[in-house]
Amino acid sequence: MFGQMHTTQQSSAQTLVVLDFETTGLSPGQGDRAIEIGAVRLEQGEITARFQRLMNPGRRIDAFIESYTGITNAMLSQAAPCAEVMDEFANFICGYDLVAHNASFDQRFLDAELQRIQRDYSGQFACSMLAARRLYPAAPNHKLGTLVRYKALPNDGTFHRALADAEMTAHLWLAMLDEIEQSHGLVDIDFTLMQKLTKVSKASVVGFFERHHRSQIGGTF
Repeated sequence: MFGQMHTTQQSSAQTLVVLDFETTGLSPGQGDRAIEIGAVRLEQGEITARFQRLMNPGRRIDAFIESYTGITNAMLSQAAPCAEVMDEFANFICGYDLVAHNASFDQRFLDAELQRIQRDYSGQFACSMLAARRLYPAAPNHKLGTLVRYKALPNDGTFHRALADAEMTAHLWLAMLDEIEQSHGLVDIDFTLMQKLTKVSKASVVGFFERHHRSQIGGTF
């Protein structure tokens, strides 16, 4: 949707799903529900599938959420129930690792909505926001919109809609893989390495990549 994705051949070899939720609020533990899910499947650095659905949470959303997302109560009144949409989405993500920007937020809603319908998933999560904090410490902040502008990533100007945000997050993920390869000489950057990156301190990033580079040459990591 936002043009050709550029990446290296090996860095993006692993298939994964990048997802984003729009919701009625911040906490499923406080009764908030999902109102939209958007996701893209990345294979070899290309988007090969998309998933986008509005979903009816069974109650009205407030004016702030309508203004923030552009999703109205009228739109949701015509949407399928959360249970139906999430059952479809569980099939879409089956077997793939998952990426989201501020992943702890999206994971909470994914877990809560799937628990309601007694579905599960086998993939693990990685957070593009935490990775970006390590790779782009000079960015003004690490909100998705800021990073899209900071790195001049493809976008159509739409924010806070699930599919658009998922596509921008996918572009950010691929840009970070390219950054690691170009700046640190790494190839075959797998999902586990990106998960590990999000857990190291900002001061330890260079050493982290140096150790991994040595392991690729013939040592252990």
